[in-house]
Amino acid sequence: MQLCPNDRFKMSDTFSTIDFDKSPDGLVPAIIQDSNTSKVLMLGYMNQEALEKTKELGTVTFFSRSKQRLWTKGETSGNFLFVNEITADCDGDTILIKATPAGPTCHTGADTCFGEKNSQDARIGEASFLNYLQKEVIRERKLNPQDESYTSSLFRKGINKIAQKVGEEAVEVVIESKDDDADLFKNEVSDLLFHLLVLLEQKNIDLDEVIGVLRSRHQ
Repeated sequence: MQLCPNDRFKMSDTFSTIDFDKSPDGLVPAIIQDSNTSKVLMLGYMNQEALEKTKELGTVTFFSRSKQRLWTKGETSGNFLFVNEITADCDGDTILIKATPAGPTCHTGADTCFGEKNSQDARIGEASFLNYLQKEVIRERKLNPQDESYTSSLFRKGINKIAQKVGEEAVEVVIESKDDDADLFKNEVSDLLFHLLVLLEQKNIDLDEVIGVLRSRHQ
């Protein structure tokens, strides 16, 4: 079963170098970090099976030492940790997972297991809001469509309709750019950006990939 709204997470080259045999119980620590804020959310333990399950589901799955079984974070509370990237340290005995939390990470209701604040407002700064909009709002409307949702209706109508909307909004931006109403211009640009994100999602391309192309051009 695919739980994750982000099934296109990155797997680093060091993923295959994890040495589970270093520990007698076959467990290695797994640090979970918020992809948007870089805040450390929690620490758990994984064996080979838990890591493979995490890769399969796209949601963080640990080996619970108390339950002595695999345990997907959020399986009871619904506060899943949606995987964005998996990597390993230089010694191959610690895993770092960058993830998007679906809610409070700690069983106490705290944002992190270290008592630090990591609220939605804190996670979604101006620079990361577009990523949030695509990965958590638009993607949700695609995977779990709602009848009353405008975004869901775009996905139902398909790529041609979405591309058409991007073209229409681009024309509106051009038209408004020739006038002096800054507020109207910003609204039209916002509409264009939103529909571009919908188009990216329909094409299964993350905004991060586009940013990577831009970064490569300006290094």
